[in-house]
Amino acid sequence: MEYRKIKDDDDEVQEDNDVASDLESLKGKSHTGGGGGSTERINWKRKGVVTCALTILTSSQAILIVWSKRAGKYEYSVTTANFLVETLKCALSLLALTRIWKNDGVTDDNRLSTTYDEVKVFPIPAALYLFKNLLQYYIFAYVDAPGYQILKNLNIISTGVLYRIILKKKLSEIQWAGFILLCCGCTTAQLNSNSDRVLQTSLPGWIMAIIMALLSGFAGVYTEAIIKKRPSRNINVQNFWLYVFGMAFNAVAIVIQDFDAVANKGFFHGYSFITVLMILNHALSGIAVSMVMKYADNIVKVYSTSVAMLLTAVVSVFLFNFHLSLAFFLGSTVVSVSVYLHSAGKLR
Repeated sequence: MEYRKIKDDDDEVQEDNDVASDLESLKGKSHTGGGGGSTERINWKRKGVVTCALTILTSSQAILIVWSKRAGKYEYSVTTANFLVETLKCALSLLALTRIWKNDGVTDDNRLSTTYDEVKVFPIPAALYLFKNLLQYYIFAYVDAPGYQILKNLNIISTGVLYRIILKKKLSEIQWAGFILLCCGCTTAQLNSNSDRVLQTSLPGWIMAIIMALLSGFAGVYTEAIIKKRPSRNINVQNFWLYVFGMAFNAVAIVIQDFDAVANKGFFHGYSFITVLMILNHALSGIAVSMVMKYADNIVKVYSTSVAMLLTAVVSVFLFNFHLSLAFFLGSTVVSVSVYLHSAGKLR
């Protein structure tokens, strides 16, 4: 399998990097004294800014998708919206690269030219993200915005398990306990006392949520393995190639699913100001996710999106008359505790 090759190569590179890192550390201490602490503070600041940005963007993501509906359905083509998201992300990456080339010049780590071995791994996560992003629109036929954010936390389970299987990274017992609490919290938040159904979300909604969690988890872990395989490679170059394949797959989706509608009504039929905001939100969220993967890890990404469920619930009270039930409050609290357990239980 391709991910095993990535992991093996990563292990070999890591051994060399460890030696190089030790030498650099000794040089840094002898010449700069406290310079290492300053660099560490800058890294933590960068991680914090990116993670906070991702949390805010994710909390508004579900709200904008629901808000973009008219009379309970999408007037626009979701495949064209996804295509524009990938196009915008690709353009932003290219814009960032242009600025880097202007300031620092073109180097081996920031040039767009690449090899087949480097680029052949990007179609896999691009295809997985395509199906996950399409499901993201259709699941709102079965859940509301706060419910979606709760079920979205199932990504943490799939990510944790795949982290262990694919990247061979160990998780502590406390982290596994946090995963169990997360499942309990998601289920509790979905309890419905005002209906014949035990859970607010129907079976199709749960199935779609589980499929999305598996797709997102595998794509996220696989992408992190690709990005961190060559740490010195500029993140914008890696993003560019991922988004190029994303554009290609979404173009195929347009032809297969919405070709007649786009040909007869136009590419931008049904678009509104909210739709444009939603596309911009998705694009910036994708950039923020890749930054988190580069400078932190994928589990930090999914836990930052977990905090977004609380913000989504509060905003939905005012926009969509969402009722904050006791079950939702308790479930959200349990999920928040699981977030803390994961952070406190990290293996050193």
